[in-house]
Amino acid sequence: MECTYCGCSVEDHDPLYLSPTPGGDPTAQFCNYGCLSAHIDEADLTTGTTCQWSPES
Repeated sequence: MECTYCGCSVEDHDPLYLSPTPGGDPTAQFCNYGCLSAHIDEADLTTGTTCQWSPES
């Protein structure tokens, strides 16, 4: 299985498998946290996302 970010074989490293649901089939896989972090940065996945909390909520 190839890394979603770099294309290397994830089994040769310390892989992470991501799924939209707990225990679900992986939709993405990464060699390690470094590839996951680089993918997040390059795809600009955090832009426009926020968590808001208010004591009145």
